[in-house]
Amino acid sequence: MRSAIEGRNPTVFAELDAAFAVIGDVQFLPGYSLALTRVPGVDRLTDLPRVERVRFLADVDLVATAVEAVCTARAPGYRRTNVEILGNTHHFLHAHLWPRYDWEPEEIVGNPVWLYPPGRWRDPVTALGRRHGELRTALAAEVARLRASAEYGYGA
Repeated sequence: MRSAIEGRNPTVFAELDAAFAVIGDVQFLPGYSLALTRVPGVDRLTDLPRVERVRFLADVDLVATAVEAVCTARAPGYRRTNVEILGNTHHFLHAHLWPRYDWEPEEIVGNPVWLYPPGRWRDPVTALGRRHGELRTALAAEVARLRASAEYGYGA
């Protein structure tokens, strides 16, 4: 998170009001992204005053909508985007935005992504890299498009 605040995190594709939108460092589910709080020292959603919670959740919604739009257009078999705020391991407020696909193994597709075997999380073939540049660019463009729309109120 500190690298995002300092402008050094290359995975950041958008700076929003209450969150940084970042592409995930693993892409075995193409389009995996996160929303990281912009407020240092915040561990839980409830650590924020209610107004700030709503701002963060609005940014999570915006990034999830962008992931859905991009994955619907680019990724065969796209089903839905799951939104998770866990906080069990990394003690800073963040939300995972997991696109889910019809081609996932039957025993996993209806369950949390955390059931994927450890090897999937470390596979160099699906690690974030240059080959994901177009996906990152598409996510950034969709976030910008949504922010400019009347629905999200940023451009109004």
